[in-house]
Amino acid sequence: MAKIYALNDQIYDGVENIPLLGINYLPKKIDFSSYDALIFTSKNAAYSVDSFNQEWKRVPAYVIAPKTAKEVQKLGGNVVFTGHSGHGQEFANELLKVLTTQRVLFLKAKKVLSDLPNILKENGIDIESITVYETSCNRLLKKYDIEKDSVIIFSSPSTIECFFTYFTWDESYKAVVIGGTTAKYLPKIVSYTIAEATSMEECIKKAKELLI
Repeated sequence: MAKIYALNDQIYDGVENIPLLGINYLPKKIDFSSYDALIFTSKNAAYSVDSFNQEWKRVPAYVIAPKTAKEVQKLGGNVVFTGHSGHGQEFANELLKVLTTQRVLFLKAKKVLSDLPNILKENGIDIESITVYETSCNRLLKKYDIEKDSVIIFSSPSTIECFFTYFTWDESYKAVVIGGTTAKYLPKIVSYTIAEATSMEECIKKAKELLI
């Protein structure tokens, strides 16, 4: 029987999980008193920094989207601005309207797709970037048999890389992608549908439409 597969460990109604990714926190010595603002484009950056330093909570946080902002707030972060687009480039343009003379720290993944730091720097924002986590393929992944005609949700280039490390694409599968940037990383043999908004909820909504 065809199913919808999300390539992470988040639980959603009517969706099977394949936890493809592992997250490695990278503790760093950071003097948060040196910064006036923090930028988060991922909840994993917040989880990581919270694991080794609590001082970040005192610094105003500028967060890419509502769902990430919610996670930052749960940890006790001081969210003062939440972006609307969910895309790195667009978020950078939103930040240009609210960041001026602040000294900014971007807490990021080892691999970053957007040009956010350069956009801000080129527009006169005093920004520093520090890598606090990295993603890798889950080496302990158990064996999964994906049924024909199933819908696979790809939420990042990393999920694409790891999926094709462990699985072979069947022509009966359908792909839903969280955004255009991620779609560029799919092999040419894969036809896909892009979700109408950059969230897992929208991806699942689109996947359920395709499964009918």
